[in-house]
Amino acid sequence: MRRRTRGEVSAMVWIGALTTAAVAGAGAAAGYLGLVTGAVPLDVGVGRRTRPLGPQTVDVAAPREVVFDVVAQPYLGRTTRAMREKVQVLERGTDMVLAAHRTPVAGGRLTATTTETVRFTRPERVDFRLVRGPVPTVTESFVLTEHGPGTRLVYEGELATDLWRAGQWWGGLVAPRWEATVATSLAAIRQEAERRAKTA
Repeated sequence: MRRRTRGEVSAMVWIGALTTAAVAGAGAAAGYLGLVTGAVPLDVGVGRRTRPLGPQTVDVAAPREVVFDVVAQPYLGRTTRAMREKVQVLERGTDMVLAAHRTPVAGGRLTATTTETVRFTRPERVDFRLVRGPVPTVTESFVLTEHGPGTRLVYEGELATDLWRAGQWWGGLVAPRWEATVATSLAAIRQEAERRAKTA
């Protein structure tokens, strides 16, 4: 059996190192994609840190019942085709649903899917609790109060991550995108509620 030369051994070591690096890089990329899209949630319960979401406040020129109906419609009523692409009710109870929410990320190249419970207290609040997503826990609320002739809708929440500073860094990436998605939803709620109020 021929003995390998030093050059052959060195080449084999380099090939092994490159293969290991490629596998590790692919694993890291897959893990990142899994976290971003919510397909591989990370919930280890160690080094947990929380950060606030919001508050965001929107004044709506529509009665509180109308605003509540607009918020609740994708979960409790008939939905448009566009809304069905964003929200899928997985299970429905009398005052709570389990729903999957789909949000485009990475410039629309990926879709993040979160699963949340949504609880309804008519007509003053809607509460959301994350079951599965890019972070271990998120709790949120839409609180509706009568404000002058219309309604004030206040969004507040809390987002938690694990693994100390690494999790805190991840939360710093997730939270602004999460809040931007909420801001878009609030603007759509106001527009639809005011449209309904005018037609009524």
